[in-house]
Amino acid sequence: MTVHTVTRHDISFDSSGDTCAAWLFLPEGVERPPVVILGHGLGATREMRLDAFAERFAQAGIAAIAFTYRHFGDSTGQPRQLLSIKRQLADWDAAIAHVKTRGDVDGSRLAVWGSSFGGGHAIVVASRHPELRAAVSQCPFTDGLASARALGPVGTMRLLPTVAADVAAQAFGRAPVMLTLAGAPGQKALMTAPDALPGYLALVPEGTTFINEVAARVAPTITSHRPGKAAKRVRMPILFCICDHDSVTPPEETLAYAKTAPKGEIKRYDAGHFDIYLGSAFEAVVADQTDFLARHLEA
Repeated sequence: MTVHTVTRHDISFDSSGDTCAAWLFLPEGVERPPVVILGHGLGATREMRLDAFAERFAQAGIAAIAFTYRHFGDSTGQPRQLLSIKRQLADWDAAIAHVKTRGDVDGSRLAVWGSSFGGGHAIVVASRHPELRAAVSQCPFTDGLASARALGPVGTMRLLPTVAADVAAQAFGRAPVMLTLAGAPGQKALMTAPDALPGYLALVPEGTTFINEVAARVAPTITSHRPGKAAKRVRMPILFCICDHDSVTPPEETLAYAKTAPKGEIKRYDAGHFDIYLGSAFEAVVADQTDFLARHLEA
């Protein structure tokens, strides 16, 4: 396989009046290449290893756009650190619409790629966009109740006063009350598995600031969110990359949902939720994803 030289461009696109900051990775020597859009997980930005995946895809002749959701990182949107499932799905729609206007990529050969919470978004987006050629859902969040069970009843109860305070703040137009995203076991946070905090921090490159908090009002919407149910409505090929030792998005539920996708392909890895971005686990998963995307995007 030809390994292309890759150039990275800073781009942005509009989403409901705000701006999503993004990178476009273009393979040199390929005229109007197919393209894959990459979105990250819970509170994460594109700097946290999305570039590593995007660069590999572009080396294989597939253009890649890695973007940051509104309200996070260097994308706009007020208040900051607001995690809205509805708005993030709208950001995906905006990214797809933007790709279709570009002359330097082939918007008719388009795929989506999401990881963790974004892996759940990729399933929903694929179910809503039949024009897509393919989708990749990596260590996906598929079932809020399953993830709540992973947090445990005590961990869940610990969040309630902060959630109530933020809901009140929203009602009275005050600044959001924040909740820690990833914490140590026993802390008040959305994720408290032993590998959650070190796993998140390992993805942050030197010189990049990762704000480890979100507006607490998101917690109830996460618990009720079940994007895995959309898998049965995904008509194009979709690759599920499942970590067998996932402490955040339990693999049993993900596997059950993945099996309902009419054209689903399943790959399993001897890895934890955060291992998949680095080292040998990354090398294994990115090779499988590149092969899958090249086949279905005719790269």
